[in-house]
Amino acid sequence: MLDDLPALIAFARIVSAGSMSAAARELGLPLSVVSKRLALLEKTVGVRLLQRTTRRQSLTEEGAQFHARVLRILEEVEQAELLLTHSRQEVGGLLRVTAPAEFGVQHIVPIVTDFQRQHPALAIQLELTDAVVNLLETGQDLAIRFGSLQDSTMIARRLAPNYRVACASPAYLAQHGVPTHPSELSRHRCILIGDQRFAQWRFQGAEPVTVRVTGAIVTNDGQAAHAFAVQGAGIVLKSIWDVGDDLLQGRLQRVLPAHSMPTAPLQAIVPHSQHLAPRVRAFIDYLQMRLQQAWRWEAAANERSPHGQAAPG
Repeated sequence: MLDDLPALIAFARIVSAGSMSAAARELGLPLSVVSKRLALLEKTVGVRLLQRTTRRQSLTEEGAQFHARVLRILEEVEQAELLLTHSRQEVGGLLRVTAPAEFGVQHIVPIVTDFQRQHPALAIQLELTDAVVNLLETGQDLAIRFGSLQDSTMIARRLAPNYRVACASPAYLAQHGVPTHPSELSRHRCILIGDQRFAQWRFQGAEPVTVRVTGAIVTNDGQAAHAFAVQGAGIVLKSIWDVGDDLLQGRLQRVLPAHSMPTAPLQAIVPHSQHLAPRVRAFIDYLQMRLQQAWRWEAAANERSPHGQAAPG
């Protein structure tokens, strides 16, 4: 079976260079190696390919026919290598991304639009859901998520600062009062995301506190929970990325700013760290740059905090 590519390369170079010694110099190999490769090739095909004397070499009739085929084979190999090299460098193909719904609409959609404009050969499929998607089962390239990585088979890359805040509209707080300690939340109307009417809200600090809150409104959609809070329906727990501008503009007010929440980092999750397609690597790099540029809520982190302490990101 003829499967010795180095021998084919040596044979083609011997013919083009005019001698084995010249071919050896061009290939950067010892003459003995080139001679051995030619001998093995002739043994494999079962015919003499070159007539050699001390002064000259020439192709045999079989050698000439074989040489023409070898040149076509090597050209195909070269084209295949160029294709692979191009595919490793080009940002193209289909990029499948999943992200939280509200965060995706506000922040990921503009980033995807600009990224695709820079890479017109790229197609992007964006799934917006607040559910945690199993990347290995769905075949998606990456997930953008808030919170710590739970699956040890996944790889996480931090994209930008993030922290969660409890907040409500000024109208709600004027009517129901401003809680001064997390324990008071059990008596407030809370807006929960999910399908359960009760939740545990954890606060950090010198004395960590866990409060069982009751959902006056429960919704499976984070954007709806946000809208309920703006409308004065209760206190909601959200990422600063979702409600930061509302806090800065006064549509929402942070409650319990002196009590930070457990960290919920904003991360890109991929199934593995090696051999990522160029489109995935390039998008994560671009995503990180754009999200860090968009970060603008340091003021909200310290807003109305008597101790001036920001919640960790």
